[in-house]
Amino acid sequence: MFTNINDAVKWIESIKRFGDKYDLSRMELACKLLGNPEQNLKVIHIAGTNGKGSTVSYLKHILLENEYNVGTFTSPYIVRFNERITYNYNDISDEEFIYYVNLVFNLYNKVLNDYNDVITFFELITLISFMYFNDKDIDFVIYEVGLGGLLDATNVVNPLIAGITSISYDHMNVLGDTLEEILLNKLGIVKENVPLVTSVRQSELHPVIKKYCNAKKSDLLIISAGSYKDIEYGSYTKFKYKNEDYKLSLLGNHQVWNAALAIEIIFKLNKLNYTDVSINNIKIGLLNTFWPGRFERFGNIVLDGAHNIGGMTALKESIETLYKGHYIKSLYTSMADKEYFDIIKLLESFVDEIHFTEFEYERCESADNLYEVSTINKKFKHKDVFKAINELKNLKNNELLLITGSLYFISLVRKELKKRS
Repeated sequence: MFTNINDAVKWIESIKRFGDKYDLSRMELACKLLGNPEQNLKVIHIAGTNGKGSTVSYLKHILLENEYNVGTFTSPYIVRFNERITYNYNDISDEEFIYYVNLVFNLYNKVLNDYNDVITFFELITLISFMYFNDKDIDFVIYEVGLGGLLDATNVVNPLIAGITSISYDHMNVLGDTLEEILLNKLGIVKENVPLVTSVRQSELHPVIKKYCNAKKSDLLIISAGSYKDIEYGSYTKFKYKNEDYKLSLLGNHQVWNAALAIEIIFKLNKLNYTDVSINNIKIGLLNTFWPGRFERFGNIVLDGAHNIGGMTALKESIETLYKGHYIKSLYTSMADKEYFDIIKLLESFVDEIHFTEFEYERCESADNLYEVSTINKKFKHKDVFKAINELKNLKNNELLLITGSLYFISLVRKELKKRS
């Protein structure tokens, strides 16, 4: 049994991340052994390649503004492990986390001994969240899908509504090699008679979504790219949607899409009489939303966890909009299992020089390998992340340091930048 948070986190992080899954039978068994706590939750389920975390945060702050009790389940973490599971404005406490880890530790051993099966890391975290939220006085829980949708551990829930943010190439070894295959996996969260709201932008994918939702008798709303207008950038992101003016603290073109998705999900929940949220509370909630590591500025340094093609494409649009005419230096690293060849090529199209680095993490690709892939004229490599930042931090007025790549990398760097700020 665990008595301190470090041992509890160390154990759970030692568990295999993902298993071979052809159905959700292992997760369903685990839930049954726990008394099916997930069945008592009112869930908003969010999938997509990029933008899931921001959309979850928008929804959370809108609902909190209306004085609902709200839980969220997201991954990965940026600041501390506990932030994966939140209740209102607070992360799960160390004491609570230890309590639930001990419960799933016993469950893990029971399933291993009695059923000869291994509950994975992500399944264990999801099960902890089910029990934690079930024990709270809670109105809504917003679940971010971890990987894909169809076979994701969170997909044992029966949600009030589902949302899909975006579709691009990521985790192709699991989700498929085409956008349609990736989309169909994410559409797996759509249950019979459960409405879907999506901001998937590729019009060629819309017939696939419509066909799937028709088969599920799911009420569908696809947000068109032209429905948000008069976008302005500065200290805030301002835009007009359905004749209402909105303002975001989060920066970047893609945040407008995520905010519009959150708005429409709330509209739909209002229409279904699950919520009664005013336009004013939607506006205040959106403005109050903060999401670390997503186009986050520290003076003339920008942190952004763009770890796939979709994320890097959105980052390119934001940099070219907000920092036109600046000289862009980038500090970049990647996980070895990501499609970093294409990501680096895209990064090269909008920055002036790239500094490749690495950090101590088992999945991290080496700076040497990343450097060899790049064909940009000005490229450098650094074995030490923090030495690299010290060398690059003294920037001229028209220069920007863009630190991007893996979210684990962003988490590491952010802690250091917060100390210095």
